[in-house]
Amino acid sequence: MLTLHKAAAALPKPSRIRMCEFLRSFGFDPGKLFLHKLILGIETSCDDTAAAVVDESGKVWGEAIHSQTEVHLKTGGIVPPVAQQLHRENIQRIVKEALSTSKISPSELSAIATTVKPGLALSLGVGLSFSLRLVDQLKIPFIPIHHMEAHALTIRLLNKVEFPFLVLLISGGHCLLALVRGVSDFLLLGKSLDIAPGDMLDKVARRLSLIKHPECSTMSGGKAIEHLAKQGNKLHFDIKPPMQRAKNCDFSFTGLQHVTDRIITQKEKEEGIQKGQILSSAAHIAAAVQHTTACHIAKRTHRAILFCKQRDLLPQSNAVLVASGGVASNFYIRKALEIVTNATQCTLLCPPPRLCTDNGIMIAWNGIERLRAGVGVLYNTEGIRYEPKCPLGVDISEEVGEAAIKVPRLKMEI
Repeated sequence: MLTLHKAAAALPKPSRIRMCEFLRSFGFDPGKLFLHKLILGIETSCDDTAAAVVDESGKVWGEAIHSQTEVHLKTGGIVPPVAQQLHRENIQRIVKEALSTSKISPSELSAIATTVKPGLALSLGVGLSFSLRLVDQLKIPFIPIHHMEAHALTIRLLNKVEFPFLVLLISGGHCLLALVRGVSDFLLLGKSLDIAPGDMLDKVARRLSLIKHPECSTMSGGKAIEHLAKQGNKLHFDIKPPMQRAKNCDFSFTGLQHVTDRIITQKEKEEGIQKGQILSSAAHIAAAVQHTTACHIAKRTHRAILFCKQRDLLPQSNAVLVASGGVASNFYIRKALEIVTNATQCTLLCPPPRLCTDNGIMIAWNGIERLRAGVGVLYNTEGIRYEPKCPLGVDISEEVGEAAIKVPRLKMEI
């Protein structure tokens, strides 16, 4: 955990001068007052530099994003110092683009909301440092945002979803199930005990060398697996879902990755090819891994729904399950979740794919939610910190495990 107020106070004068010049480019008038609430959201928690302006009605006035995917595909994964440098090079341009598109002057902003936890330390630091300079110049409140809270609440920008609801957050860096009881009130039911599903799918894609596949060369690992899986037979390889005997809502994906790696190594020997070449069975492997991942996620989610209903934490009918995060844009996994919600009389809601991945809109909207609730709005940023690792809400996963709820078997005919 790193304290940032010392770093902020030590900002070199050129940085402050540049911020003044940045604001003057909008015709900034510090004396101008507006009655409506407008939030600038800034996101730099991983490898996307994003910004957006959203008002209290949920209207998106402007947004901009710079993706680092192409750079990181070449290195086989995210290199934190490289991500940091790319954020530094692009953050001012992205914020300016979001404001310019929205035709909003910085003086019209009610507050600035920025991701401060969790994420890559070097990436978080860029967004927070820039935001603190901007807040200091504008003399407006700052709203620090928990990245996973923002993903969880995005659905309320698009649908009239009342609390409480269940949320499944699945991405390249996170995997958790939580009950959302309020804007900043979460009960954590389960989480990944090792790596996230998106990370596992990326590693399988790299092991299969899908970047060399003509149909997948420009895709992220997870997207490449989803695309190739459509051409494969999910039952060609018998890969068992992890943690079948553990009656809790935790997840595990490392074992699945290792099993898949052994299958790939064996098939390379059988086909007489070198590591790094495309296997003839690559599509079958992709289909089997995706299916097993979907079944594992679906079963843990099914147990979470049953636990919440058993404890009257969710309504017995018309309860809502929200699936968000980058992996939630995988339509095969969504279909598996639909099977679960149909069996439990729940409604599955997912943000559109572009709002499942990291973006500035969800950060700005989380800022609106917190501003309306009067929660976590800072008028003094002294001592503000970014936290690379930070749990979401109150952890009751042990209680879930102690309940040992048996989940009925569902046919995953997708």
